[in-house]
Amino acid sequence: MKKNVFLAVCISSFLWSCNNSKKLEEVVEVPLPETEEVVVEMGNPADVKVDEGGSFEMIPLPYAYNALEPFIDAQTMEIHFSKHHLAYANNLNKAIAGTEMANMSIEDIFKKLDLENKAVRNNGGGFYNHNFFWEILGATTAKEPSGALADAIKKDFGSFENFKTQFIEAGLKQFGSGWAWLLTDKNGKLTITTTANQDNPLMTKLGITGTPIMAVDVWEHAYYLKYQNKRKDYLENFFNVINWTKVSEKYTAATQTGI
Repeated sequence: MKKNVFLAVCISSFLWSCNNSKKLEEVVEVPLPETEEVVVEMGNPADVKVDEGGSFEMIPLPYAYNALEPFIDAQTMEIHFSKHHLAYANNLNKAIAGTEMANMSIEDIFKKLDLENKAVRNNGGGFYNHNFFWEILGATTAKEPSGALADAIKKDFGSFENFKTQFIEAGLKQFGSGWAWLLTDKNGKLTITTTANQDNPLMTKLGITGTPIMAVDVWEHAYYLKYQNKRKDYLENFFNVINWTKVSEKYTAATQTGI
């Protein structure tokens, strides 16, 4: 009797398995619905304006937000320019409103700046530094300088590759937020330096000598959306978007005028 029951169970399991195998063979694959690609709309840099009544205006970005891709992504550029940079400009205007600085150039403000005036120091630096940064970037540029600047780099650093390595190292070693700068003196001698936060070499009381001709922003907001914590990757790719023509112009101007 037990053997018969066992045999019946086995036969039932076999038949159930066969029937379900047929059902499985009849299953038709249903394609998943297509998903539309999300396109993030970029604003127009020309539309970014300071609050009414400010002494300093936003200098227009000299290219579109996506012009520096893939090395600097469009979303980072838009947030960096229309949010961070704009905030520095507006806060600088508020900090100098009603003072003699409201009628001074940003360079003259730095010459006389009391470093304890944190509102002007931080926001004035942020305003100037970013204008400088946008200016020395470009979409279709040579990967190395030429002419007098190239000669000076070779003279003071041994080679362009040595200079590039030292500049990247300076940016990496800047603890926290700040900037790495390439400076020249009136005789054309080049040096690399760094500043914290939004300080810059034109702030006379910092004691830095030399005129800036190139800079890179190493605040996290300058690269984190694309590179996360990989600051070195960002700094290496920065060399793909340097406008060496503009940097050379700054070098020539600084050495000819002796600023």
